[in-house]
Amino acid sequence: MSYVWKDRKRTIFGLPLSFTVYMLTEEKFIIKTGFLNIHEEEVRLYRIMDMSLNRTLGQRIFGLGTIHVHSADSLTPDFDIKNIKRSDLIKNTLSDMVEKERVKRRVSSREYMYNEQVDDDDDDDHDHDH
Repeated sequence: MSYVWKDRKRTIFGLPLSFTVYMLTEEKFIIKTGFLNIHEEEVRLYRIMDMSLNRTLGQRIFGLGTIHVHSADSLTPDFDIKNIKRSDLIKNTLSDMVEKERVKRRVSSREYMYNEQVDDDDDDDHDHDH
């Protein structure tokens, strides 16, 4: 499998002394955790809805950042890409790749917004019954 980007979660000193590995391919984002027992999560890029970059003072000192990702994936709706180097570049790269995959698969954010609106409308109906 060919990776566009691969890195480890880093410690507060910016050292990659962690058992969490982040991997980005053309179609999916993978988080692999563990040493003896390994757990792997993957999210298809077209399912990623939103991202934000957070950089605490400690992270900025060591050149790190955390990207918070919101997705439409039922098993992994929200996740963090924690303590990575070049977090701003990785966020922009990931964002561009998400858009590319959404266009390729003809997925629009309207589909997700429609589903959320239907859920909201259902909640409103329950409020009026009381």
